[in-house]
Amino acid sequence: MSNTLNDCLKAKLGELQCQFTWAPQKDSIDLEDMKYRLHNLIQAGVKYQAMSYNHLAFVNCLQGNCEEAIQNLKEAEKILRENHEHEFKRRSIITYGNYAWVYYHMGQLTEAQSYLDKLERICKQLTDGSRYTALIPEVYGEKGWSLLSSAAQYYEEAKECFEKALEEDPDDTEWNAGYATVLFRLEGGPGISENGEPSQSVKQLRRVLELDPDDSVAMVLLALKLQESKQKEKALQLVEQALQKSPDLPYVTRYAARFLRKEGDVEKAIELLKKALEIIPHSSFLHHQVGLCYRNKVYQLINHPGSKDPSNPAFQQKAELINQCKYHFEKAFEQKPSFIFARLDFAKICSLNGEYLKAEKIYSDFLQLEDNHPDKQSVYLQIGLFELHQKRSESNAINYFLEGLKFQRDTKAWQLCHENLRKIVTKQIDRNPRNSKAFGVLGLLHQQDGKKCKAIECFEKALEFDCGNEEYLSALCKLRLSISQ
Repeated sequence: MSNTLNDCLKAKLGELQCQFTWAPQKDSIDLEDMKYRLHNLIQAGVKYQAMSYNHLAFVNCLQGNCEEAIQNLKEAEKILRENHEHEFKRRSIITYGNYAWVYYHMGQLTEAQSYLDKLERICKQLTDGSRYTALIPEVYGEKGWSLLSSAAQYYEEAKECFEKALEEDPDDTEWNAGYATVLFRLEGGPGISENGEPSQSVKQLRRVLELDPDDSVAMVLLALKLQESKQKEKALQLVEQALQKSPDLPYVTRYAARFLRKEGDVEKAIELLKKALEIIPHSSFLHHQVGLCYRNKVYQLINHPGSKDPSNPAFQQKAELINQCKYHFEKAFEQKPSFIFARLDFAKICSLNGEYLKAEKIYSDFLQLEDNHPDKQSVYLQIGLFELHQKRSESNAINYFLEGLKFQRDTKAWQLCHENLRKIVTKQIDRNPRNSKAFGVLGLLHQQDGKKCKAIECFEKALEFDCGNEEYLSALCKLRLSISQ
């Protein structure tokens, strides 16, 4: 086929709504990690499997596995025909779009055109817009799920997609479940807002359960939110109900185990997680959660008088638990190399075990991450804690915590950097009331809290003992100017 016809075909493909035209592309996602997670979703038997197969076809095509991609799309088409017989045409828009793109990449341009023709016939019945796509709830909804399973930087866009789907179809269980999931992930705090009202995600998870009282995933997500806002009795009821309804669904057991671990029932949490690992043995998330459970048990033993005596059974028990932690954390980041928190937790347990060189090597590697990396703030927090508690260096800890404050404010990592800084500098001032740097840091903390008068007092004190410091002078001038205005 001539280049002109080839270019014409590619222009038509660009009009489609499918994974090939949505935001996450080869240069912005880890394809191996994405593939691994999609396989886990399918293996775990979660709902909406056609969407997972569609997404997997896209990943396989980008990796050059086009024949495998076609098989993925055949599986998606089969599921849609079986589960959505009466709305198959509406639901097939994305699958057919992916078919067209994969055949284009295979050089089978006639096949690609045949799927464009199918799409044209379907879309003509649904919309007056593009010849090859229709912006209907099914398209917005699947785009939302696709972005949600890609990476955290796409969550806001996923949220917008679910909102658009729900504008036209407010009672659809799939789009309501997707909207609840993205709200849950975007919200870092408890399920109660500042004015005492339930958070958005809590309201939406309850909406999902109104529409589908058997949605066990929504039950455990809601339970975790209620647990954070101290509504533990209702939360526990939801977890027990979810485990009754879906005892073998890993996506339920993993969240239920997380709930139980936070409640202190570590043994039951480990039992659930190991059961889920029998179904998806290579799940990095499950291995990480098991590691966290064993770490809780280590923490319980640390203060035991015999844990430091090699002749005491508690010493050997602690060593075994530390090895279990290291094994599961290591498994987690072996399965998913981009799992920063699993590696950070591995470093933390190494430092707890006196293996400082191993921990320092991991921290040193993580300091090379770009500043816009979503986990860089947590890296600074943990290195600061390592310097404070293991290396006994308050000055180094202060520097790392200050770096952590330069990132997004509404995170737990930011709050912990802030709290640790306040504790350190307050102690330093108690020990030495002429410590200008401690007063400067405390001034910064007050400034970030909006306490301008207290911040001014601290910067004035800092300048009293370090009169030529331009940083303190600049901060003081800006504060005074803001108050006068």
